[in-house]
Amino acid sequence: MTITHGFELLREHDLAEADSTARLYRHVRTGAELLSLINDDENKAFGIVFRTPPPDSTGVAHILEHSVFCGSRKYPLKKPLIELARGSLATFLNAITSPDRTSYPVASQNLQDFYNLIDVYLDAVFYPVLSRDTFEQEGWHYEVEERDAPFLYNGVVFNEMKGAFSSPEIVLDSWSAKLLTPDTVYSHDSGGDPKSIPDLTYAALKDFHRRYYHPSNARVFFYGDDDPAERLRLLDGWLAPFDRVAVESAIVLQPRFVEPRRSQHTYVAPADNGAPAKSFVQANWLLGEIDVAETYLGLIILENVLAGTPASPLYRALIDSRLGEAWAGSGLTVEFRQAVFSAGLRGVDAANVDKVEPLILDVLGALAAEGIDRSMVEASVNTIEFRRRENNTGSFPRGLQLMRRAVGAWLYDRDPIARLAFAAPLAAIKARLAAGERYFESLIQQYFLENPHRATVILRPDPEQAAREAAEERGRLDAVRAGMTAAERDALVENTRALKRLQETPDAPEALASIPSLALADIPRRNKPTPLELGRVLDTPVLYHDIATGGIVYLDLAIDLRRLPADLLPYVNLFARALLETGAGGQDVLTLSQRIGRSTGGIGLVPWSTATRTSEKFGAWLLLRGKAVPDRADELMAIIRDVLLEARLDKRDQVRTLVLEQKAAIDAALMQQAAAYAGTRVGASLHQAGWATEQISGVSSVDFARRLADRVDSEWETVHADLERMRRILVNRATMVVNVTTDAASWRGFEPQLARFLDGLPASADTIPVAWNVSEYPPGEGLIVPSEVNAVGKAANVYRLGFGESGAAHVIAGHLSTTWLWDKIRVQGGAYGAGISFDVVSGVVTYFSYSDPNLLATLDVYDRTADFLRSVTLTESDVTRSIIGTIGAIDQYELPDTKGYSSMGRYLVGTTEDHRQRVRDEVLATTVADFRNFAELFAATAAHGNVAVVGSAEAIEAANRERPGFLQVSRLL
Repeated sequence: MTITHGFELLREHDLAEADSTARLYRHVRTGAELLSLINDDENKAFGIVFRTPPPDSTGVAHILEHSVFCGSRKYPLKKPLIELARGSLATFLNAITSPDRTSYPVASQNLQDFYNLIDVYLDAVFYPVLSRDTFEQEGWHYEVEERDAPFLYNGVVFNEMKGAFSSPEIVLDSWSAKLLTPDTVYSHDSGGDPKSIPDLTYAALKDFHRRYYHPSNARVFFYGDDDPAERLRLLDGWLAPFDRVAVESAIVLQPRFVEPRRSQHTYVAPADNGAPAKSFVQANWLLGEIDVAETYLGLIILENVLAGTPASPLYRALIDSRLGEAWAGSGLTVEFRQAVFSAGLRGVDAANVDKVEPLILDVLGALAAEGIDRSMVEASVNTIEFRRRENNTGSFPRGLQLMRRAVGAWLYDRDPIARLAFAAPLAAIKARLAAGERYFESLIQQYFLENPHRATVILRPDPEQAAREAAEERGRLDAVRAGMTAAERDALVENTRALKRLQETPDAPEALASIPSLALADIPRRNKPTPLELGRVLDTPVLYHDIATGGIVYLDLAIDLRRLPADLLPYVNLFARALLETGAGGQDVLTLSQRIGRSTGGIGLVPWSTATRTSEKFGAWLLLRGKAVPDRADELMAIIRDVLLEARLDKRDQVRTLVLEQKAAIDAALMQQAAAYAGTRVGASLHQAGWATEQISGVSSVDFARRLADRVDSEWETVHADLERMRRILVNRATMVVNVTTDAASWRGFEPQLARFLDGLPASADTIPVAWNVSEYPPGEGLIVPSEVNAVGKAANVYRLGFGESGAAHVIAGHLSTTWLWDKIRVQGGAYGAGISFDVVSGVVTYFSYSDPNLLATLDVYDRTADFLRSVTLTESDVTRSIIGTIGAIDQYELPDTKGYSSMGRYLVGTTEDHRQRVRDEVLATTVADFRNFAELFAATAAHGNVAVVGSAEAIEAANRERPGFLQVSRLL
């Protein structure tokens, strides 16, 4: 046995699917396993993963994940991760708690930065301080300011999970896991149930770390172009001080059910939103362990067959049944020990609740008996193959996506490389299909129809539940208080004050100096320009980016929304979906969807509004994005032509379905993305681009979507006419911009195809942008949703207040987010997060918080930002860290398609390479004096800013009692 830096090589594999050499090692001394992927990707990735089976729903694994980053042996700061981020070029920096594991992944393009990240992460997980103060801050504590005051719960994770459990989708998934896997760790809420979190003790937290955060329980992952031998040497230095121990962390299997199960529960429903709240129904199957690579990939393809597209038979049957408003369920989950499949409906009337599960079974039975449409199978096989070969992970590093897949087998002592090597199992599946085998039908028969391990959960609305749960929590707190002596209550008051004093005490300079950081000399002075050729095809501007894309043509069409009358803006999201999901010409939605799946890597549309540097000052576009391999690019163009010119916007039933799904999606987003809605609303009066975003997808779209659901039936002719009017205005090559990203050889073949496509589109040069009358919104709004926490937004347009553009604004906004706002709103206030954004094109400064137990206290922090900047003591090192963190955001790693897409965005905004470089120069030149100078800008924001809060009725009403008339109140849900 050959030992290299303490590791023995278990297996080496040429992983062509990831352009990598894969080596699987075991550390001889501790038993830790290492998967090392060696390739040419400069976006290096690292992760360490521990099996952490939670014993209950107290959130111990989640709270520990937060707590290890609150000081460690080498880095005895209160927030080393945040300080590290300030001086890092990291392309990913986070930690993730899952139902049976805790993962600590990082990524960076800079080698020294990469090593710095690994050093801080490994010291955090192996040698955390884990003080009681940390436990109380990140987990929970009794908060009481005076002896006679009522007790409160506070803590970052406690408030985060209060926000999470406000979402009925989270509640549905929680009950589904409890019913489907009652005898395993998956029946517990690893993030923590707010009702159970206060049962967690400090001793239990420390014991959980002692038991599971050991190298013998670790899987470690490396990916990228760093030295593979140095990986072993570096890691051995961390692992060698430990001895091998037996860690009891195995994830037990759920015993199989002999018959299906069913349960009913409730969720917090609005007291009154003008219509009765409806139910959720979700059927869940435990599919079991998936050890065979072919079956693993086969089930992934089957999921796409069943529910991956608007025309998929299970998805279509549920939606077309009109038993509910939208799909519910997470589909296939294969990342845990036993695979799960979930499907159902949300927005189900009480009379239809018992009809959903039989419909699902009928559809599956018919597919198994009668066969699946061959075109649907072909489209799904192509879709999954395209995704795997492209490996397009967006902004998420490719290496970490591969780690996530590998861990889905590795954590359960199965081969991690098998999950990554998809070519052979894909070939085997294709061979089965070519031989005429009913492969996917047999999977349905085996894993669904002959599988009695099914659990169906019904979640009914309960308008009284919020008040009942609040009373239960108050009763529990009052009982604790009543059981304490006066001396004990005094001690608790002192504990609350002591924790706040500790939180307000800055770290010692020597502690801050311990955090590794790059130097300004390590930062490139120049931006990396994206290749760009500007041309015209017919009368349409065409942007071409000569970039190696792995044999894929990426196409973007920017469709100008400025030509639309303002009354049509709220239709944009519906119009975008209707183009792809109503059929086209003689093709119904099934045929069109299969055609897209067979011939392309996908087509999608997304709206985008932004301030610009052009004479018009703002722009709004509907961005159509498509991709295909070069020999199918002509078909991609033909499909896009068909959907633009021949989409069946007259199909009332399909449009009604889309409207109901849009309404359901908005209702879900209001709970899960409250901060985004608050931010959009608060900026709507500050710039025309913000107003347009608000009309298309903000709070204004909520009521429009609800009214539209009725209008499709009562005013269909008007709705249809509006959609057709949008098409006549928007489908105009003279107002479009085309963006193409591919290699030169592919472009030579694609350019004439593009010319033929554009020649077939209408062209009218006499259209001009429409002048929209931008409406003003109240300066203070309280938008009520059934939640116990809030999203608090405040914004101002500082250009209107006399301030000018400066690249230093990026640095200062980043510094405020990671210091002042983090400390006051998250650490001391208990919110899950807070920050500030500065749009230097529009001049809009926006504060935001989320899962925030406070409202006025948070606004007070926002308004004291100027005082902080005037009085804060900053060293050159502080400023340097913030500059480097800002450059890291500017230089975010981009995949080839994103490089071209970002370049198009800059073109549409009017940002030149010279301007980009000027901003970079100003960022790099930021000084302590700039921080002082910006104090006046934030003082003006405090005095003139608008406020929007999406949150609890109790918090909003309390704010208005303290400051009468401060918030104009309306109910969103």
